[in-house]
Amino acid sequence: MSGRAQLMWDDAVTGYDFGDSHPMDPVRLALTMGLVRAFGLDRAVDLVAAKPAGDSTLRLVHRPDYVSAVKAASADPRAADQKYGLGTVDDPAFAGMHEVSALIAGQSVAAAEAVWRGETRHAVNFTGGLHHAMPGGAAGFCIYNDPALAIARLLELGAERVAYVDVDVHHGDGVQTAFWEDPRVLTVSLHEHPRTLFPQTGWPEETGAGAGEGGAVNVALPAGTGDAGWLRAFHAVVPELLADFRPQVLVTQHGADTHFEDPLAHLAVSLDAQRSVMAACHDLAHSYADDGRWVALGGGGYAVVDVVPRSWTHLVGIAAHAPVDPESVIPASWRDEVYARTRQPGPARMTDGRTPSWASWEDGYDPADRLDQAVLATRRSAFPLRGMLA
Repeated sequence: MSGRAQLMWDDAVTGYDFGDSHPMDPVRLALTMGLVRAFGLDRAVDLVAAKPAGDSTLRLVHRPDYVSAVKAASADPRAADQKYGLGTVDDPAFAGMHEVSALIAGQSVAAAEAVWRGETRHAVNFTGGLHHAMPGGAAGFCIYNDPALAIARLLELGAERVAYVDVDVHHGDGVQTAFWEDPRVLTVSLHEHPRTLFPQTGWPEETGAGAGEGGAVNVALPAGTGDAGWLRAFHAVVPELLADFRPQVLVTQHGADTHFEDPLAHLAVSLDAQRSVMAACHDLAHSYADDGRWVALGGGGYAVVDVVPRSWTHLVGIAAHAPVDPESVIPASWRDEVYARTRQPGPARMTDGRTPSWASWEDGYDPADRLDQAVLATRRSAFPLRGMLA
């Protein structure tokens, strides 16, 4: 197995562009790759440009009629069929939509294939993590659900246990739906409470069905949760589940929209806490997945200059076993690129100046605390279904 991580990248992914007024500005992808290069991380990984996902791969998750509808809207955006979630405010149709969406999905699928086949232990596709797309429709800025497609491809290749951990501020509803009744997949999502944020799902009582009962785990965090609470919730739930499930592959989604600067949500997490969870996921892959097999994806994130590029550059560095020191000064060449592209000043360092810490769940909990109530609701709903103590 190669000691070098793979970083999936094709310049054409920046064509995933819903228009000038849409919050999902593809400049976030270009700036992330620019920052990766500014720190020399492109030389610490194997850069791979994979082929787009073909129809047979897309249909591992998506219905044939939906794929056909995306193709039709891609060829003529005026023909977008809103019953498939296309041509809406969240998911405007644009020319070439199918092609670039399939390209992003192809990067995640290829990352999963490389990890499964032993070509690398870790593979990163920060352009992916589009976790809201459903089998029969677009949703939440997502056309094709690349995390679900990557997992489905792993199952097709023979995987019997795949764990998916999603720390985006929004519930990973599309991935949960895809594997709702599949005992081979454990989905864990930590997100802002559905009372206060799209997609209004991800309640702790959502635990899977049929043979997959207990295979969906949801931590619904109170609005305003900051570093200490976010990290406490993660460590109170995720490590125990992975130790019990022992996945062959760990797939993680690292939406940067938990950050306190993100304009679309209400958590108050710092870049430093995001980095801490990335490092924890890396360590959990080495502890519990076969040979440390880890596929790491991007996701949401709408503070496209100050937050997203720094967050995902840390992710690439961690996967490459070449972590970027949070105190590092960001190269002036990248800040010049930021200004040229956005007319905004770029951040100066790779930190928000925080030192994240949290209180361990093993030391007890406060039943009157809202964060602890959220964690306890999750553990009481999901853990007994897996034969684990709440």
